[in-house]
Amino acid sequence: MVGFIMSVSKGNIKKNKNNLYNPEDIEKRLEPLFTAGIYSTLINQPKHTKKWNKNMWQTSHEGTFNDYVTMKPGDNIYFFIDRKIYGIGKLKKVGFDCKYKNYPKASQPYNYLFDSIKNEILFRKENDPNYRWICTFEPNPYFFKKGVDMDEALSSAPGSFRMLRAFWKKSFIKIDDEENSALKDLNLKANQKNIHTPNTNTVFEFNSLGHRLIDSKLKDSTRIDSYLLDTLEIVRQCIDGEKIAHEMALEGHLLHKLDAQNPQPFLLGKWDYISHQVIASPHKPVDYMDAIDIFGYKFLKGYNTIYKYCVIEVKAGSATKQDINQLMKYVDWVAQEYAHGDYSMIEASLITNGFNKNVIDHQELVGRRQFAKGNRPTYSAEWSSLNLVKYWYDGNDVNFKQIN
Repeated sequence: MVGFIMSVSKGNIKKNKNNLYNPEDIEKRLEPLFTAGIYSTLINQPKHTKKWNKNMWQTSHEGTFNDYVTMKPGDNIYFFIDRKIYGIGKLKKVGFDCKYKNYPKASQPYNYLFDSIKNEILFRKENDPNYRWICTFEPNPYFFKKGVDMDEALSSAPGSFRMLRAFWKKSFIKIDDEENSALKDLNLKANQKNIHTPNTNTVFEFNSLGHRLIDSKLKDSTRIDSYLLDTLEIVRQCIDGEKIAHEMALEGHLLHKLDAQNPQPFLLGKWDYISHQVIASPHKPVDYMDAIDIFGYKFLKGYNTIYKYCVIEVKAGSATKQDINQLMKYVDWVAQEYAHGDYSMIEASLITNGFNKNVIDHQELVGRRQFAKGNRPTYSAEWSSLNLVKYWYDGNDVNFKQIN
């Protein structure tokens, strides 16, 4: 089971004379959130760009939406404030899903006045139309009032926490099964005395009224579907009629296609876990960390055993030799950090709008790895699972074709 860690702003909470936040004020800040079981990210208004002569989403907006796209009922959810992580919850299906547009046109990069959408909004917060997308959750088993310190988490299982180390200047992050399990265990151990005898002093109360109100307002037009089909304004940012201007927007579309819950077939298969901008660097300042555009894995059918990883590099324009080199760097990282040297567990893809002969030849030259398998006897194997995939937009949808 995967998880999400959401950042909660401190609002107007002020520090005390010791330059610290009072625990009581933090608790009051969290209480309405946990009682309602509804979370929404406040985003900045989309900006008007002179180049395109219209409002456009920024990369940060698209990245936030992409994280919502991959949410599934049953995923765990935690909340971070004042250096502590509070849990444990899980995303809950209300009506069709656990995630929604907060009003039918929320995914379009227009600046709305609250009065124009107030009768359609699912979750009213501060009467602000820039709470564009929401998710619904419930305690699992409880939201404990005792949070886990960030340093305590990182030191408890150093090998498990990868994304948590890069939780910086983000509204929320997605963590994989291993990282989620480590964080869940830490929360349970920290609150072991309260698990079987919870009370209002140790856990936050939950009321399902907010979920029932949302359920009564749901429409097909509030579902979150494929990003590029849902937000045509992004699609119309194509160059020469077929290129997509923002790589982050293309990532969102791919996340939808690769998700195992999407019934439509896709040439790169379906993946049980799929995420974007996954850290692929040793520990160093966050601004200098490399990130895999799209990373995922799949389980053996009927088991929680990972047998295959996907590594995808996305470029809006045409491919270069450097793109191949970068992707192979990520392949080596995943082989080392996740697959324990077994390259056969990895499928890699470079998705761009075009490939020239020099790039294809370079892929043939550097897109291979020799590695050892087995033990007594050990044998040599070769990895060459690097796919070159061309994308183009035809005025209606994004198409993909493997060229090698």
